[in-house]
Amino acid sequence: MLMNRKAKTVNVLEGPITESCAEFPARHVFVKCPECRRVIDEARLHDNLEVCPRCGKHFRVSGRARMRMTVDAGTFEEWDANLASEDFLSFPGYADKLKSVSERSGERDAVVCGRGKICGCDTALFFMDANFMMGSMGSVVGEKICRVFERAAELGLPVVGFTVSGGARMQEGVTSLMQMAKISAAVRRHSEAGGLYITVLTDPTTGGVTASFAMEGDIILAEPDALTAFAGPRVIEQNMHKRLPKGFQRSEFLLEHGFCDAVVPRGEIALTVGELLALHEGHAPGLGAPHEIVHTGRRGKKLGHLFKRSAAPKSALEIVKQTRLANRATAGEMISLGLDGFVELHGDRYFGDDAAVVGGIGWKDGRPVTVIAIERGTTTKERMRRNFGMAHPEGYRKARRLMRQAEKFGRPVLCLVDTSGAFCGIGAEERGQGEAIAQNLMEMSGLKTPIVSVVTGEGGSGGALALSVADRILMLSSSAYSVVSPEACASILWKDTERADEAAEALKLTAPDLLALGIIDGIVDDRGLSHEEIAGAVISSAFDAFDTLEQLDDATLTNLRYEKYRATGQYRTM
Repeated sequence: MLMNRKAKTVNVLEGPITESCAEFPARHVFVKCPECRRVIDEARLHDNLEVCPRCGKHFRVSGRARMRMTVDAGTFEEWDANLASEDFLSFPGYADKLKSVSERSGERDAVVCGRGKICGCDTALFFMDANFMMGSMGSVVGEKICRVFERAAELGLPVVGFTVSGGARMQEGVTSLMQMAKISAAVRRHSEAGGLYITVLTDPTTGGVTASFAMEGDIILAEPDALTAFAGPRVIEQNMHKRLPKGFQRSEFLLEHGFCDAVVPRGEIALTVGELLALHEGHAPGLGAPHEIVHTGRRGKKLGHLFKRSAAPKSALEIVKQTRLANRATAGEMISLGLDGFVELHGDRYFGDDAAVVGGIGWKDGRPVTVIAIERGTTTKERMRRNFGMAHPEGYRKARRLMRQAEKFGRPVLCLVDTSGAFCGIGAEERGQGEAIAQNLMEMSGLKTPIVSVVTGEGGSGGALALSVADRILMLSSSAYSVVSPEACASILWKDTERADEAAEALKLTAPDLLALGIIDGIVDDRGLSHEEIAGAVISSAFDAFDTLEQLDDATLTNLRYEKYRATGQYRTM
């Protein structure tokens, strides 16, 4: 943009000073990115939601600015805007601090609360503000957020909260500390009423906020590179007398260690939250949802090729070996080829995120479903990352967390099972592999929502059973399900692995064998089908089962599941 201005110039030849019209560029304000050190036009930065267009650095924004970025235009109704802090401890300088910060920020305290729509979904909201005393948590912050959860419970609304805070407000003493317990109690009541709570962690979220409501969400999202910690880096460095590694306590660190579901760029947060809210309401998100899967018919070699068989398997051992081939349809392919959309959620909330277990919320024909799948991978690199489908305790605990979430919100659960067994290793034993599997068995036996498990490849021992205590168990015709591998059975019983073929026949591990024994409830014929066709058959069979199971009340559903497993086994009385 150019501006015309009068400028005085000197004509060198004729001497006198004359006035002429000259063009000068319009005035621009520039900002230096603290990450990449590049200079950015402030207007361009604003248009990019305060995210550096070069390196992706997410600048801090006010709570009210974040509200405008997130909430549908014209739908926000602010709550409790009249509440303001007071210096009830007569803390030195606090009253003056409150006055100056309020004048500078234009806010009465460090949080903006209210009700609005995100992608058309009605929700209660709070937006913390780092511009007001670094988002510190005092009485007003605690009271306003507490009221949000109470009103949401009364109105039957979900809650979406954006956190940013330096921790407790020291000028309010132990009263500030008590806000942690106060809000947590309100979160629990809202949860017990069946309410959904989504938190979005932004930079920085530390101290008492991290140790309370920031980490209590049903689903926890985070902006990239957001500092999230109980004790900040400076405190830890002073205590430990050493530098912390790069990325420590950042969003990606939380994701790796199982404490958040996803890291989402600012430009996708509103759409992702709207997607999750729609699924919570029991319907598919609108067109253009960020996790919608666009089907284009038969895929290329990687996803849509025919399952290669030289001939129909002639023995049980051949079926077992067939389940281990790299060119089989994987759980990830069945999700991407069989569902209309899928939002992956991560982490067990204790230790880590196990890549061998993929979990999240998917939808098909407008119906949401929680999907938990064991993923082996296809390429060597991916198989190593996913530990060849052998889950750690974290994988089973992630599955259990998502099952509980499905029960709370009334979604059916679909499990896709393909594993040689749970991982056997020192770390897995140290972190309680047996306990994790045991808890899953007990949890699934009483889960008050329909469960369908499909053995899509190898169903190996307790590692497979941990996702197979279901109302309906289905198997692909090319799959196997066994207490132990044929090779291990032959080695243990006969000390001769060459007898694996004999062991496989004796174990009765094929789909027809297990159907005859009453262990499984149906077979999905996948002979000669493409991966796309297999995915369609699996998803269709599962949803047909859900159609029947969803007609049952909770008590009948769990009682029938109990009787199903109670009836397994054969014996005689002497």
